Amino acid sequence: MKKTLSTIVAIAAFGFASCSDFLAEVNPSGTTASTFYVTKAGAESGVKSCYTWLRHFYGIDYGFHMTELGTDLFTGANGCGAPEMEFYNNSFQGTSATVDYVWRCMYYALNTCNTVLDALPNSELDAETKNVRLGEVRFLRALYLWNIVNQWGGVELDTIPTTSARTELHRSSEDEFYKVIKSDLQYAVDHLPVSTSDYGRATKGAAEAFSARVYLYTKDYQQALQYATHVINNYDYQLAPTYQELCDINTCNHSKENIFVCNFASYANNNFNKSVIEGPEGNMTIHGDGGNNMHLYFVPVYDKTSDKNGEKPVSRCIEYGRPWNRFMPTYHFLELFNERIDSRYDDVMQKAWICNHQTKIRNVGDTAIIFTKYEVPDNVRNSSPIIYFDKSDVYGDAGNGVTDRQHGPCFQKFADPTRESVNQVSSGRDFVILRLAEMYLIRAEAEMYLDDKQAAAEDLNTVRRRAAIPGHERDMEITAADVDIDFILDERGRELCSEMTRWYDLKRTGKLVERVQKYNPDAADNIKSYHMYRPIPTATLDATTNKDEFGQNEGYN
Repeated sequence: MKKTLSTIVAIAAFGFASCSDFLAEVNPSGTTASTFYVTKAGAESGVKSCYTWLRHFYGIDYGFHMTELGTDLFTGANGCGAPEMEFYNNSFQGTSATVDYVWRCMYYALNTCNTVLDALPNSELDAETKNVRLGEVRFLRALYLWNIVNQWGGVELDTIPTTSARTELHRSSEDEFYKVIKSDLQYAVDHLPVSTSDYGRATKGAAEAFSARVYLYTKDYQQALQYATHVINNYDYQLAPTYQELCDINTCNHSKENIFVCNFASYANNNFNKSVIEGPEGNMTIHGDGGNNMHLYFVPVYDKTSDKNGEKPVSRCIEYGRPWNRFMPTYHFLELFNERIDSRYDDVMQKAWICNHQTKIRNVGDTAIIFTKYEVPDNVRNSSPIIYFDKSDVYGDAGNGVTDRQHGPCFQKFADPTRESVNQVSSGRDFVILRLAEMYLIRAEAEMYLDDKQAAAEDLNTVRRRAAIPGHERDMEITAADVDIDFILDERGRELCSEMTRWYDLKRTGKLVERVQKYNPDAADNIKSYHMYRPIPTATLDATTNKDEFGQNEGYN
């Protein structure tokens, strides 16, 4: 990729079932892809290299920038690394480091898949295994293409390997992208097994679940309904008994609700999370410290919070996480939940921090800091040693703008108190890309558009009852009259928050500008309709000889 596309020289290979099954990285020095991939070991390694690219997007801040930041649900905290995407200001151009990184990541991933798909038919694998591996790679190619077309629209569409520097780019339509995506997924559905002993590999259920999502996005609601129904009815996937199971680091990785995940190794095996890809412009190392880094990004600076006496009652600890406060919920996100009946608010939001060392006015175990989305009266503050951060402290009067980006609410969905040290960056939490609850939400939306709001309400209630605080299941139920696209978006926000689908959901429903203007004061004044697409990276355009023909996306310089 001469700042555009390139072949992959070093193939980062990894295993799936457990830490002990992770394979060593393979570097076929002096061996071409065409000769390496035809061997049995080379073919298997090549397929695994196609999965490696998932870690360059899922579970890191760059991926979150592109999918959740600047929506109605999330904005930037004090350390946000992409203010241009937080505010949609004039600096949001093709020079954005996030946009450049993710563009390169996706096209490297695409070329890896194309290279492996080109070689696999001639490999030494037996016919059955060959078809399965082809199905896996085509599933992954569909996923990478889906991210490309949703972020940038009709840009460069490649289905054959790039083996030398490219100096020209040519646009394909979004329909052409989706034609390839749907074809790849159909092949995957036809050839992938129902289950696998290598946890993390794509399966038939994953291909059908992703097909349901794709057909929803292309507004083929009958197909979306059929795929979602088949996933719900014909596999062993089960909704977790509680939403907490999906958040708890001890139970999340192998929940029966998970359909497809991006694997991460434990910290002890963290080297397997790191991939260094050798390209013509030097190495591209996986962003962050390998591992899933999402546990870092929502933690406020609790360890630097002082009371009236100037003491800091809570020291940094493994339990409360390492504060890299890059993202925070909007006030609208907090208002989405009725925490008196919906358990998901307490599952994803931390409300209190306990004193963990003796101070002049506190004992270990005393409540030290509280965040609340409600107002705390002055008499309560004045009569209590507790440090309060309430709605006005963080979001201003009436929640109409962020005033404190260091002490906002702590979104703890990705918390990992099993890390080995207080400053450890990586987590072994898998990033869940597809899970069963989304299938109910997809089917409900399809049913709504197919004029069956009663069925839609029943599917929404299946998800909502699971989220109910015990004894409040009936209180969580809705009726057909409640069902419209805004309610479904709200429910997707409550259920799928931070799972890297929100920007896509708002875009596909035509609600991005409307809901950001209504619910995200940081971005409300700047967001425009052209922000439905991201800018083409400047480095790519500058290296393209037909720059004027290919062109920048509308609205960007």
